[in-house]
Amino acid sequence: MEPVPSELREGEAEERATKTTRRETLETGSPPRRGPSPPLLILGLGLLVATAAILFQFSLKKPLRPRLWSVEELALYNGTEEGLPILLGILGSVFDVTKGRSHYGPGGGYHHFAGRDASRAFVSGNFSGDGLTDSLHGLSSSEDIITCSSPFCFFRFVGKLVGRYYDSQGNPTKYLKGVEAKAKRGAQLLEKQKIEEARIPSCNSRWSQQEGGKVWCDAGYPRLVKRPADIALTGKISQRCACFKEEELGRPGLEVYKECDYLSTSCKV
Repeated sequence: MEPVPSELREGEAEERATKTTRRETLETGSPPRRGPSPPLLILGLGLLVATAAILFQFSLKKPLRPRLWSVEELALYNGTEEGLPILLGILGSVFDVTKGRSHYGPGGGYHHFAGRDASRAFVSGNFSGDGLTDSLHGLSSSEDIITCSSPFCFFRFVGKLVGRYYDSQGNPTKYLKGVEAKAKRGAQLLEKQKIEEARIPSCNSRWSQQEGGKVWCDAGYPRLVKRPADIALTGKISQRCACFKEEELGRPGLEVYKECDYLSTSCKV
């Protein structure tokens, strides 16, 4: 028997395949289903992964809405996780400081504030482990308490930290109310002191390494006078140099500079 040419064998195979397809179509009413080819499947998976990555990055860049935060949640936003915003707390209020990443991110001078409430450090200037806490217990400077949140006025508020200053419902605690009352009292004392000091002009002053310090008055005589608001706020005696008229020099509490004549208009300090 002579061998069948390969062209005939391929033709028969195609004819059998065609007949099988027609038979399946007649039996089921629809052509047979075929799965996606491996290249198409890989391409589809690639598109899916890329889409998921884009959506994830978009979700990270979306502005955070104000909400309640736990200490553990806040700790995750300390700037060490690339793509996450940088948050910190001050008196229980949480701020997004991401736009200050160069300062609050890893390697920045204020990175130790990120991911926590370190109100004590802002108030006291103690950036060690003891100062990196939200407790203000033992501090007497209400002036610092008033101004400690001012650097964050241009940062976005993103919620409240549940704990010392806010309860689980976001309501102020007794501790926060006490701090606010102290701050309000301090603000009143400072305003009163500001008004009183505006009535009596301050001395001019100058200092140089060669000549040392000097204070003088264009009109009146230099005297040291105590600042009562500072004493009430900090517990420490604070003085300023003010210019008094001659008829006012008998007022109680005025102090003449050492080695300065009683009616001298300038004094070395």
